[in-house]
Amino acid sequence: MLKRRVRDDKRLRRKRRVRKKIFGTNERPRMSVYRSNKNVYAQLIDDSSGKTLVSASNIESDQSDRFAELNKSETAREVGKLLAERAKEQGFERVVFDRNGYLYHGRVAAIADGAREGGLDF
Repeated sequence: MLKRRVRDDKRLRRKRRVRKKIFGTNERPRMSVYRSNKNVYAQLIDDSSGKTLVSASNIESDQSDRFAELNKSETAREVGKLLAERAKEQGFERVVFDRNGYLYHGRVAAIADGAREGGLDF
């Protein structure tokens, strides 16, 4: 239990350090990524109003067949594509990427790659 708390504290410290410099606006929202052991979540946030503009995750019931046979990294890439698709429908082309204290590696990088493939610019 102690090791997990230390790891989480380190991530939160990295998150605070990065968030000092990153700010999302309505024209260029912040793309925040969260990953748990099984799932990945991504959302576009307007920090000036404090609202989530677009979100996507692999646990959405209408998208369950899309993620059924994929491994975690492939699922993350598809979540990035889904988020980009929804963002483009709302009129967002450019975003600021917030890795949320995680290393830019594995599923976090896969979400970013999927969003780029979907047409988002960051």
